[in-house]
This record gives sequence, C-alpha cells and structure tokens, in this order.
Amino acid sequence: MAEPTGAAMGHGVNAMGHGVNQRAQIRMTPEEVDEFLRGRHSMTMSTLNADGSIHSVAMWYGFLEGAVAIESKAKAQKIVNLRRDPRMTCLVEAGETYDELRGVSLVGRGEIVEEPDRIWELGVSVFERYNAPYTEEMRPFVETMLRKRVVVKLHVDRVVTWDHRKLGLPKM
Repeated sequence: MAEPTGAAMGHGVNAMGHGVNQRAQIRMTPEEVDEFLRGRHSMTMSTLNADGSIHSVAMWYGFLEGAVAIESKAKAQKIVNLRRDPRMTCLVEAGETYDELRGVSLVGRGEIVEEPDRIWELGVSVFERYNAPYTEEMRPFVETMLRKRVVVKLHVDRVVTWDHRKLGLPKM
C-alpha cells in the first residue's frame, strides 16, 4: 500500500482546496457586493420565532434609501417576529455548481417602515427589479401590491461573502 501524500493528509492543496484556508481569496469586494445585490435574485430572509427557532422565507427585495428592503403583509409572521426582536439575516446566493457558488449574507436589524412615501419608494423599486420599468400606467399594480403592507429596511451590522469563481477551479 502506498504512503499517503501531503494532500491526502490534509496538507497543501488538492482539487477542491480542502485543508487550505481560502476565505480571503473568495471574499467579495464592496463593489462586487453592490453589483451582486443589484442583480435580479431572490433572497432568503430569516427572523427569530418566539420559541427561538428560525423563520426563513424567500423574498423579492428592492432598495429603500440605499439599503436592502422588502415589503410584506403587516400581519405576516416575519413582521410579528421583527416587532418582538429586530434581528434578521438575509442571504442572497447564486450558482448551480461548486465552482460557481457565490453569495452575500447580511446580518443586522430590521426597521419596520409604515410611512406611505417610504413604502411607495420600496414598492416601485421591487416592481422595477422583478417586473418592468415603472410608469404611471403601472400605478394600480403597485398600489395593489402594497395594500395592507409594511416595509422592512435592513440596517446591516455584518456582511459575509463568498465567490467560488475566484478559486479558478475547472468547470464542473
């Protein structure tokens, strides 16, 4: 039986980079984060239930005053959770195979917004990101979308990113 090599023992680099700290190599720059978040993605939004379990939902998102924000029914579980405890984490990710995986995790506090002008600003942002450019003819659609809704604006405390495309791995 052959002796194990350094790579097989977790020393050095093997095909997937196991055993090597590549955190700094795959981190996104602030400009890359902005570009990625401006792309058309869904976001997983997580809040804390009263029993401490995690409540995660897929959301479309937009931008309010430069910050990531979502709209939701005022009585939704995520809003109930945020009124009790404003901590939340939002994950936006992309990639079908390991060599393509990239994402941004935003950890912070949700501000529940109930002012009509600010709700409208976010509503138009979400509408434009996922439907079509906003025109006055679209007003009834956005108004319907925002009926009985509030907005959650994320105040970010910490950002975690990864972009496996930076590893230079062969296409999988």
